[in-house]
Formats: sequence, structure tokens, C-alpha cells
Amino acid sequence: TLRRHMAARHKGLYRRWCKSTGFLSMIPEDAKARREEKDSKEQTQVDDHFQRVNPGDKPTPYSDELFKEGAIRWLIETDQPLAALEYPSFQNLVNIASRATRSVKI
Repeated sequence: TLRRHMAARHKGLYRRWCKSTGFLSMIPEDAKARREEKDSKEQTQVDDHFQRVNPGDKPTPYSDELFKEGAIRWLIETDQPLAALEYPSFQNLVNIASRATRSVKI
């Protein structure tokens, strides 16, 4: 074929022409080199895309006792009245937040 002829007889001239015109060299060895380069860049394992999770980074599971402690700590730190936990608007806020599937951002 013409590609093999160009590779055997005019390789340097053909490659210079390809470089000057921006043409992709179709000489079999150049095509093979491109394929091998592409294959070497492809993902070989899925592990590269995952990160190990530190067990200490997981949030503490919900418990009524833990929620009560957090609410009392919030009352004290923000100087709220003790009745603040009984306000309907606060209870509504907690009910809305409890349906969140991810963390709640305010």
C-alpha cells in the first residue's frame, strides 16, 4: 500500500510534511505507537478513583440522648431560654431537618 511505501522509502519526508501541515501520520508504526500510547493512558483498575474513608470521619449515629445533649449545649452556648425547645417554630425546624438525607446547611 501507499502507506507502507511511504514508510519504507520516504519516511523522513512524509513525517516532515505531516508535521508542517498538521496531518496525522498514517504510517503503520506511527499508528501503532499512538494506539499503544492511548492504551497505556487508559484506566487499568477502579481503585484509582476511590479514596479510603477514615473510620473516625463518619458521623455519630443518631440517638435521642445525643440529640438532647446537643440541644441543651445549644441552649447554654447561645443563651436561649429553656422554653426555646418547646417553641412550635423550633420543633418545626427540627422536623424539617430530620427529613434531610444529607447534612443540613444553614
